[in-house]
Amino acid sequence: MGMSRRGASSRAPRTHFESAPSSRIVIGDCVAEMSKLPAGTADLVFADPPYNLQLQGDLKRPDDSRVDAVTDDWDKFASFSAYDDFTRAWLLACRRLMKPSATLWVIGSYHNIFRVGAIMQDLGFWILNDIIWRKSNPMPNFRGRRFTNAHETLIWAARDANTKGYTFNYEALKAANEDVQARSDWLIPLCTGEERLKDKAGKKIHPTQKPEALLARVLLSSTKPGDTVIDPFNGSGTTGAVAKLLGRGYIGFERDRTYAREAQARIAAIEPLPEASLAPFMTARQAPRVPFAELVERGMIKPGAKLVDARKRHAALVRADGALSSGDKVGSIHRIGALVQGADACNGWTFWHIETNTGLMCIDEMRAKIRAGMGAG
Repeated sequence: MGMSRRGASSRAPRTHFESAPSSRIVIGDCVAEMSKLPAGTADLVFADPPYNLQLQGDLKRPDDSRVDAVTDDWDKFASFSAYDDFTRAWLLACRRLMKPSATLWVIGSYHNIFRVGAIMQDLGFWILNDIIWRKSNPMPNFRGRRFTNAHETLIWAARDANTKGYTFNYEALKAANEDVQARSDWLIPLCTGEERLKDKAGKKIHPTQKPEALLARVLLSSTKPGDTVIDPFNGSGTTGAVAKLLGRGYIGFERDRTYAREAQARIAAIEPLPEASLAPFMTARQAPRVPFAELVERGMIKPGAKLVDARKRHAALVRADGALSSGDKVGSIHRIGALVQGADACNGWTFWHIETNTGLMCIDEMRAKIRAGMGAG
């Protein structure tokens, strides 16, 4: 299975929007309303469906006070069979909207995620990862009869087993994680404080509002600026708010007009981040190729100049043709770099330096200036 472990291709245009990606919320049943969109609309679907919590009466604390739990009608189903039928319907609607390279994220708790995952596999989705969202501030188990439920599970899946080219920003995630590969367990607190939407009386507008940090990690890992994100269960609008912030387009679906109204106001107030901060992460392999000879041709390094390593233990002469010489040996920056060290291989770009008025400069910094010019405009 192929996948896009990148930001954009070196041949792709820089991130620049002639007009900002649009955000909108469609009011109505998600299955019916999604059927009205063209197939292949979505680059990514994030779904936070009803969990079917199966609560038996009110949930109370030891002091007999009532816990503000999910008791809304939208989370109630007559049976597991009814819930499964509902799940198949919205998953099929989402699958139709997904581009061949699109992926789907679904979040749930132990009440529903295993049923959803099995149905996803039955429908042909290909599971890529399950992610554990570990809550740093979970609600305690007030009855003291079970472990504290401190996590939720996200399933990340491709449209089918043959999906190619799906986005996974591996290098960007690794760089943000101090050059360590990003893991499938995410420690993120529940949505609290000013981020939580509340009415004038201070009551939560939506009982299951997800934290923006969680959606940011999802979108930064598996979308690119300008992509279209679809959320069939818009709720409080967290997906839409984060999508707009990160320069992604968004279409949300919501049956409850109150939720939709509050979410629309929330999203409208979001100011997208500067485009420069959203530019796709480019690896060295994807960057435009710049031969060392181009530095010589541009006059950035003169023929006859001496290159040295960072500790000035080794030296080589720059030739007019862009090769290096050391003694009677002539070759590329990589070959001569390996030769002077007695090594099998060498990255000449990071090994060789040149003396400047401000000290030694790695020749890779000069290459970076040329690449920056290639990407301009």
